[in-house]
Amino acid sequence: MNVLVINAGSSSLKYQLINVETQDVLAKGICERVGSHEAFHKHGIDENEVVHDTPMPDHNAAMALVLEALTSGSTKAIDSLDEIDAIGHRVVQGGKYFDRSVLIDDDVIAKIDELAELAPLHNKAALMGIEACKQQMPGKPMVAVFDTSFFQSIPPKAFMYPLPYELYEKHAIRKYGAHGTSHRYISERAAAFMDEPLEDLKLITCHLGNGCSISAIDHGVAVDTSMGLTPLDGLMMGTRCGAVDPAIVPFIMEKENLTTAEVNDLMNKKSGLLGISGISNDLRSVRQASEEGDERAQLAYDMYSNSVKKYIGQYIAVMGGVDAIVLTAGVGENCDKMRRMIFAGLQPLGIKIDLEKNKLRGHEREISTDDSAVRIVVIPTNEEYMIARDTYQLVKEDGMGL
Repeated sequence: MNVLVINAGSSSLKYQLINVETQDVLAKGICERVGSHEAFHKHGIDENEVVHDTPMPDHNAAMALVLEALTSGSTKAIDSLDEIDAIGHRVVQGGKYFDRSVLIDDDVIAKIDELAELAPLHNKAALMGIEACKQQMPGKPMVAVFDTSFFQSIPPKAFMYPLPYELYEKHAIRKYGAHGTSHRYISERAAAFMDEPLEDLKLITCHLGNGCSISAIDHGVAVDTSMGLTPLDGLMMGTRCGAVDPAIVPFIMEKENLTTAEVNDLMNKKSGLLGISGISNDLRSVRQASEEGDERAQLAYDMYSNSVKKYIGQYIAVMGGVDAIVLTAGVGENCDKMRRMIFAGLQPLGIKIDLEKNKLRGHEREISTDDSAVRIVVIPTNEEYMIARDTYQLVKEDGMGL
């Protein structure tokens, strides 16, 4: 059965068409700079990818282009839209309402809109993607898969902030996390790779890329995660500062004469690797500069690895031990130097990285030494498949034609 997975951004529309039963990706692509004169559409898999500069005034127009590309031309994947059985949408913020994926109806749409204040760029974009699909494929079953739902199992002692309790009651200020679909996927895959039941394992899962988060998963249940009310909290990231002294915010606002929006922009888009190095938010560029002797680039590199190391230590303490540490995303999967730096000095905790295994590239693999008490596993993430799988299961359970 074919599920169209949609990940809509404020000016983009990313998609994959997946056969859930075979796990084959039939087509994928992205519409970029939607709403601007510089809009373009990438469509196709690997060497078959084609790029077209084409006007897309809004997400509805972008969706029309996507559907046309899926059903016509040299890179078409299906003969008609009838071969799309359902649509799965990535939604970042599900708040307190959604502890699992759900079929989309008017009530779900209203709640996604209500929660937009917690993820204004992401939730509003998801609603644009949902509306575009309703316009282009009316009546087609749709499912919302939330980044936050995996973390609804986190206990109050971990999700509450030590602020006046009334703020939680009035405004639902608490930790929600993000990247939940990725953490769920790599925890399941790591257990399968290790040939152990997930319910028997204590895992620390590390999604390390431009956006970064770490989670503690105790016997299959998330018990803590690094991102907070918003994706800004926790680890140092490509452009996000991560956790900082909260008093820094009013201090900067006063000293630099910044508005709330400006200081929020500074922390989300101008900090992290970019802010410290002054070079890039891309770790590859920062690494190259550091190896050429740039001191700020080296500092940024050191801070990134140290940030991850500290959270690993915290979550070992939270769970009273760990069986495996799992790494994924662009940095976690591909940067041998960063992995080496993260695990340097953790030998007293029974965590030993194999320097030769760490140099290898590929798919699912173990990079810890044979005598390491804690296994270190690299698992390429696949959030799109998880969205497709949840969509298929919910539509099937509801008897909507699958």
